[in-house]
Amino acid sequence: MEFQGAMVAPRRVTHHAVLSVLGGFLALFCTVGYLNAFGVFQQHYTSSILQDKTQSDISWIGSVTIFLLYLFAPITGILVDRVGPRWLLVGGSLGTLLSVFMTSLCMQYYQFLLAQGVLQGISMSFLTWPPMAVVARSLPTHRGLALGIVVGGSSVGGVVWAVMLARLLDYNSLSFGWVMRIVGFIMLSIFAIVCLTVREPRQHMPTPTPKNSSPNSTGSESEFSTQDSPPIATKEGVSKSDVFALIKNPVFICLTGGLAIGNLGLFIPFFFISSYATKLGIDSQTSFYLISIINGASLIGRVGPGYLGDRFGHYNICLLAVFSSGITAFCLTAAQSLGGLIAISAVYGFTSGGACVARIAGIRMQGTAMGMFMGFLAPTYGYLSVSLFTGATLVGGSVLVATARLLLNRIVLSPV
Repeated sequence: MEFQGAMVAPRRVTHHAVLSVLGGFLALFCTVGYLNAFGVFQQHYTSSILQDKTQSDISWIGSVTIFLLYLFAPITGILVDRVGPRWLLVGGSLGTLLSVFMTSLCMQYYQFLLAQGVLQGISMSFLTWPPMAVVARSLPTHRGLALGIVVGGSSVGGVVWAVMLARLLDYNSLSFGWVMRIVGFIMLSIFAIVCLTVREPRQHMPTPTPKNSSPNSTGSESEFSTQDSPPIATKEGVSKSDVFALIKNPVFICLTGGLAIGNLGLFIPFFFISSYATKLGIDSQTSFYLISIINGASLIGRVGPGYLGDRFGHYNICLLAVFSSGITAFCLTAAQSLGGLIAISAVYGFTSGGACVARIAGIRMQGTAMGMFMGFLAPTYGYLSVSLFTGATLVGGSVLVATARLLLNRIVLSPV
């Protein structure tokens, strides 16, 4: 008796996989979701603690966080493939908590930049990418939907954190320091759940099926072959040749380049929609909720495309999302009233979708592929401008995404 192939990824939905999705959802709730609410900090710092600084100066705090979140993604991706997610999540949790509690003590601009920018960005990188890689491996047949749910945590987080921070910062009995400590204690309980639930899928031997046998054959020397299942990652499974092959993949290059260009302007509305509304004469209490509207609409725009991508092709859905986000961004500054801002926020939140790198590399390279993919986006952050810039970068990026899609399949209506 012999077996062809050793380990397989589970095709059925296990309780470990479901728990990993839950943990990933909560991880992005506290990382990307928290960053999506930075517009609240932007408005608060401008009017109180850092009122001597310009909008551009303050935006660098959030920009540095996002820059480092993506910059450390390649390291995180390779480490999760080699050592697993557990210690990365523990280290990221401790670092993020330290950054939040240190931010509560900050008084000077450079202190905010170091605590809320540098330390928080590095720490959150080790919390963001491991759950996504684990979920992609745990649910290979429902990968798009599963990752859509995980990324949806950032949308829910953006809504919850924006509303909660706006309320707490406006509460006269609470100082800024205690607001941040409350945030830290909330994150502490959530991170405990994340570290306990995000686990690599169990490796198991497949059920053998007869090979070259007939109903009349007998004997103990029958040959067996495994059922066709995708291989599961091993800690030693990622070699240098795998990494270089991924880098030289023209589809990977076009997709990464397209989404890198698109991400040049992607976060502009998240950072400045509240301040823009205030300049139009809308009171700050109402303008804070525009951030929640963007994030709330993006929940549907992230989970929905994940499900549709499994049916109609992830590249097709990704291309549609990037292009429509660019068209919507061109219209941002055309909104001059509260109703217009609410409408444009909802549409932009819905259209700003997710990435589809999961279909380029196999399951064995999932962590490395996601890490490299996000790492290439790092140098594109930190340059915030106007809505025309946002629209131009997103539409321009969609051209390269379309090129990547056509390299895979030139049939336009084919699900890719």
